Amino acid sequence: MVRSGGLFKDMTIHDFDMARFMLGEEPVAVSAFGSALVDPAVVGPIGADSAGITLITATGKIAQIANSRRATYGYDQRVEVHGSLGMARAENLHESTVEFAGRHGYTRAPLMNFFLERYMPAYRAEVATFVHAARHGGPVAPTGDDGLQALVIAEAATRSHLERRVVEIGEI
Repeated sequence: MVRSGGLFKDMTIHDFDMARFMLGEEPVAVSAFGSALVDPAVVGPIGADSAGITLITATGKIAQIANSRRATYGYDQRVEVHGSLGMARAENLHESTVEFAGRHGYTRAPLMNFFLERYMPAYRAEVATFVHAARHGGPVAPTGDDGLQALVIAEAATRSHLERRVVEIGEI
């Protein structure tokens, strides 16, 4: 039997974790809307397989997240950070960096198809950092509290979607 915590807890929780890191402060409110647009059989308890979420911090920083259970063209995950001095962007990773241009336009390799392919170097670095901290002492990151905070945001997003309102993090 497959069990789901819903889109926000199954998938978007990782985006909440990353948003916390990139914002440099905790969100204080969440607005989330979702729909069953892709596959009604896998929507989980919140009834959504596609969603748009806005996180807001006490100082007014905003993070916008779009998520879907399916991208037929590959593992699509991009991020942009806008600030007063400019913008930084991390694009999708493709199976190859080769791109061909011909009379029919541009062709490039497909996106990496699964998160393990895309994040294997990051997972190795995380394990190496953990082992180093275990052997030599020192702080370990992320912490259990980081996981808890991402879960609290996921619960707030679930509540926001179901109740169709902005949810303050303090309510959770």
